[in-house]
Amino acid sequence: MEETLVPSFPFDVAGKRPKELRVRSITRRKALAMLSVAPTMLGAGRAWANDLLAWPPAQGGPAAGADPVLGLPVAPGPFKGTRESLRQWQVPEWYRDAKFGIWAHWGPQSGVEYGDWYARNMYVQGSKQYEYHVKTYGHPTKVGYKDIAPLWKADRFDPDHLLSLYKKAGAKYFCSMAVHHDNFDLWNSAHQPRWNAVATGPKRDIVGEFKKAADKHGLRFAVSEHLAPSYHWFSTSHTSDTTGALAGVRYDGNNPAFADLYHSLPANYPYGQRINDRQAPEVWKQHYFKRIKDLTDKYQPDLMYSDGDIFFEQYGLALVANLYNLNAQKHGGHTEAVYFSKLTTDCEVGTCVLDWERGVASGISANPWQTDTCIGDWHYNRMVTYKTPKYVIDLLVDIVSRNGNLLLNFPLPNSGELDYEEMQVLEEITKWMAINSEGIHGTRPWKIFGDGPIATALPAAGGTRFNEASRKELNAEEVRFTTKGNVMYAFIMGWPDKLTLIRPLSTVSPLSPPKISHVELLGYGGKLAWTQDEQGLTVLFPEQKPCEYAVTLKIV
Repeated sequence: MEETLVPSFPFDVAGKRPKELRVRSITRRKALAMLSVAPTMLGAGRAWANDLLAWPPAQGGPAAGADPVLGLPVAPGPFKGTRESLRQWQVPEWYRDAKFGIWAHWGPQSGVEYGDWYARNMYVQGSKQYEYHVKTYGHPTKVGYKDIAPLWKADRFDPDHLLSLYKKAGAKYFCSMAVHHDNFDLWNSAHQPRWNAVATGPKRDIVGEFKKAADKHGLRFAVSEHLAPSYHWFSTSHTSDTTGALAGVRYDGNNPAFADLYHSLPANYPYGQRINDRQAPEVWKQHYFKRIKDLTDKYQPDLMYSDGDIFFEQYGLALVANLYNLNAQKHGGHTEAVYFSKLTTDCEVGTCVLDWERGVASGISANPWQTDTCIGDWHYNRMVTYKTPKYVIDLLVDIVSRNGNLLLNFPLPNSGELDYEEMQVLEEITKWMAINSEGIHGTRPWKIFGDGPIATALPAAGGTRFNEASRKELNAEEVRFTTKGNVMYAFIMGWPDKLTLIRPLSTVSPLSPPKISHVELLGYGGKLAWTQDEQGLTVLFPEQKPCEYAVTLKIV
């Protein structure tokens, strides 16, 4: 087979994720042959296997609007499941205007309240989550994730109240996690009947309830899906301790009765090796398609976040086309839906919006983009220290000045109710947005995103993704710009000592700024003293701050 270089999120048994890995292509015939050596499934596991293999439909030809290569069913509309067709997609104006969304990265792993990737790492001997699991619940040979998932109760979950708070905080879209790598669906799933939130745990349609609340409060509705890597990600559940009294005794994931949760892996599965998550059996790709299409068809989201790129090529492309076509049916043939990918080549021409996980672009991107990040850990972690309100507000302003949007996760605990510290952060964002959102919503970048020692420094080494840890705290020396029509907004990223000088607005600046006729400070009712000359725009600030954190000059 020809060797190919595939950008990926592969996993080894210790949970490491290298940036890329050389893999060999795998044919459908070979993938099916690999599955033929998998353990026999029992009970619900057998039904799940039958669901996987019942593809494609036996009778008739491809559905109307079907993917042209594999005949995958796609809703009729302007897009086909091909790269060429999807390049015609354009970012909708509402998304360019929105700038800020809030996310509930929430599910059974949140029920333990001990951090992200719990379902995987509880099977990694020596990890903190393994040690916690053994101490709190028992050894994973007997007490596994199948026993943890039902402990997620959501007994104080009030989506209407949550989304009313998020709207007040300035969010224009809301994202519900729909399925994580743990293979557990948060909706009444047609193709995961045992391990979903209606059947197990809360016994509520989490996605459906969030959508209803989003519609009520006028927020665009998003879902996040993290399903595709699950096949390899969850392979740790099939392994065993390497030391101690239970060394060599397989964890409960090896029990075929629970293959519908932990997957059925072939007898020669290469445990302990790094495996590209796209090197998955064809039947898993088919099952992935059916699960995510069921989600899309039932809830018809305005946005879909995929934790990676467009997975499994033709299957993923068909899912993007299906999302866009369903949305176009609601908007007179023009799609207003958005799909997110973390692969730059997916987003170079049309197709989707580029997402940087926990990272900020180094300059103004020609295409709108998004940062997704969290005030703490992705899944709720009672031990974590949250980002400060200043950090979040600085991040939002910095991102918007560079033509981006911020999707911010407030992780919910088992109960589904924000904790006290999260409420404090949210309240501070709300107070700040009440004064300054005019310079955020509906804006576009200026000629440069900002000025100051940090803005003009060379980008930090290491690239964009996951670069937020290297961010330096912004202060009054830093300014960030946005525009709306003939109005400019200059965010001073800290309270200045009486005077501030904005050099890029000099009358002799090579940026050719307009001649200024009016300057005001948002949230301040008085008049400001200011001058524009060869040095720049100099503004004398009042004694009283209109708000904490960054302050906004409105310049005409």
